[in-house]
Amino acid sequence: MTDETPETTTGGEPLIHGTLETIEGRPALRFERSLTHPVDRVWRAVSVPAELGSWFPAVVEWTPAVGETFDASGATLEVTEVDPPRRLAWIYAGQPQSFELVAEAGGCRLIFTHVLDDHVLAAQTATGWEIYLSRLDPHLGGEHLSEEVAHEQWAEIHERYAALFGVDPTPGRQFAAALRTGQ
Repeated sequence: MTDETPETTTGGEPLIHGTLETIEGRPALRFERSLTHPVDRVWRAVSVPAELGSWFPAVVEWTPAVGETFDASGATLEVTEVDPPRRLAWIYAGQPQSFELVAEAGGCRLIFTHVLDDHVLAAQTATGWEIYLSRLDPHLGGEHLSEEVAHEQWAEIHERYAALFGVDPTPGRQFAAALRTGQ
């Protein structure tokens, strides 16, 4: 692969390339992506339940409002910060997550951060977020990238993250195998 040819997902979008950082002593995934849509449009996509359902891993029925809590896929989600249309943060299963939107020429920059409990699952978690975030741009453009198509390169993306982060790929491989067999 040359520098002139970016890696792409099955849907043709550039891979997002998350990074592994440390926030308050905990491992954290950070994804940044420039989008060709204004902040207000992207804000709707990250905060309105009907829009989230088109690209995010789970639909959440929220306002969102600071202090709002509810069950989301068997874990508690608590909204901790809402600053429309710039920042939305919550804690899900004890792990802080946030969207930050920054206006830039031709659109906006989206920064998604997920603070983890342990770096062991960093590659698996990064792969999941990369796949879901790869569905956002088509959604913003009025298209739909199915979850199935977006997941076609899961194994390849996971292996890249495991190598990049220096983590054992086995847990992610086992997770993917269990999903394929319906366990």
